[in-house]
Amino acid sequence: MRSIICFGLLCAAVTLIRPGSAQAASEDCTSPVSADEAQKAEEARYTAQTTNDFAAMQRLFADDLVYAHSSAAVDDKASFIETMRSGATRYRTMRRSETKVRTYGCVAILTGKAEFQLTARGQELTIPLRFSSVWVKRAAGLQFVSWQSTRVPQE
Repeated sequence: MRSIICFGLLCAAVTLIRPGSAQAASEDCTSPVSADEAQKAEEARYTAQTTNDFAAMQRLFADDLVYAHSSAAVDDKASFIETMRSGATRYRTMRRSETKVRTYGCVAILTGKAEFQLTARGQELTIPLRFSSVWVKRAAGLQFVSWQSTRVPQE
């Protein structure tokens, strides 16, 4: 069965797996994700990125991660981690505000504002953003599966 799920202006076609199938069983969660769990997972991700904790990133980032930057560049898990490991990108601070968390069973969607200070290819940047971050509760715990951000223009 195919459904359409929308997060603000971002919509995705999702194929729902019938319970009992092998794929569904491997991804089923035993309890719904709470807003507090999602907030803590997002904060753990920010900490991992600002401290270059690659082991934590490997755990937190889902293998099927889609990271759409505010520049419109898109990374998967491997390429996103590699940009940090290589030093091409260094997140110095990551702050969020006005965060709203919505949960749907095993899925949590966080939306809000953020300000990231980073070094990208030697250039110091401060980027104000609006974002959507999606987390899914799996057997391995909460996993970061999607990021979409848009730069907020200077006033």
